[in-house]
Amino acid sequence: MQKPDGTEMNYFSLVDIIAKYKKPFIIIAFVSAIFAYIFSTPFFITPLFKSTVILYPTSTNSISKVLLNTNFNSNKDLLEFGEDEQTERMLQILNSNKIRDRIIEKYDLMQHYGFTSNTNYRFTKLYKEYESKIKFRRTEYMAVKITVLDKDPAFASNIANDIAELFDSTMNVMQKDVAVRAFKIVEQEYFKLRDEVKAMEDSLNAIRRLGIHDYESQAEMINQQLAIELAKNNTIGIKALYEKLELLSTYGGSYVSLRDGLEHERKQLSQIKAKYEEAKVDATENMPHKFVVSSAFEAERKSFPIRWLIMVITVFSTMILSLFLIGFLEHGYIQVKKKL
Repeated sequence: MQKPDGTEMNYFSLVDIIAKYKKPFIIIAFVSAIFAYIFSTPFFITPLFKSTVILYPTSTNSISKVLLNTNFNSNKDLLEFGEDEQTERMLQILNSNKIRDRIIEKYDLMQHYGFTSNTNYRFTKLYKEYESKIKFRRTEYMAVKITVLDKDPAFASNIANDIAELFDSTMNVMQKDVAVRAFKIVEQEYFKLRDEVKAMEDSLNAIRRLGIHDYESQAEMINQQLAIELAKNNTIGIKALYEKLELLSTYGGSYVSLRDGLEHERKQLSQIKAKYEEAKVDATENMPHKFVVSSAFEAERKSFPIRWLIMVITVFSTMILSLFLIGFLEHGYIQVKKKL
């Protein structure tokens, strides 16, 4: 601190001022403490109660990928806690307007926070009040902490617990929209391929009823028997064998084509059926997306304002301001007196 003549006001000067004006300083400290106490009462500052919920996200969001996937080398675990990516996703969803609007509607926060239809920019003010009273942050252990402040402790705990529950329902609604569409696509392809396989099986069975069961082996056996009958010059046998060869030549190609094609289509059907079952589970079943480490409960003591802290800061600030003000006035008075 400088004196009016430009010289520095040292530490001892301040001590002298405090000693000289000890009683005024005590009175100022006492009065400021009284005012801080009065203006921190519920009449001036509404007390707020705090409730918190601590969540961990799950490591996966697909039931089928974990429970129905036959790849045993998969590193996904339904019971494993999520990491950075899942935690960031949880924070984004908790901060979304989907959850915010549902909480506002359910608890009528417009009225609860004191806004009416006549309030200017009421939705802007409502959202700011919501963001100041309801906060989400990541903890040092990669969990997510939901903090709710409210004048009603029951209100605060209910909102905190409901937000935790809404995270699951919001995630399920978002994923179901995609999962249901994907399921319909897979379902359409699955039933289409199943009908095609059924039609091929019916055609193949019709050819088998004509007596063709294994084209290659039957053709080989008939040719061998024909050679024997030709050697015997058995006209009746030769004619019967030629009739069978004629039947094979007529339907054999179709039989082989249907048989080979059916084998390929059955493999395809088996694969798409597995996808169909996975998609069906994802589209129809729900799963939790969080682990609740700590649920909210009604706070017994208010968290804001902290009256002793307000009093300490007020008294300290007032004393510092008074010290500097009296110091300037004191040294200014001395300089004026010297000039006179």
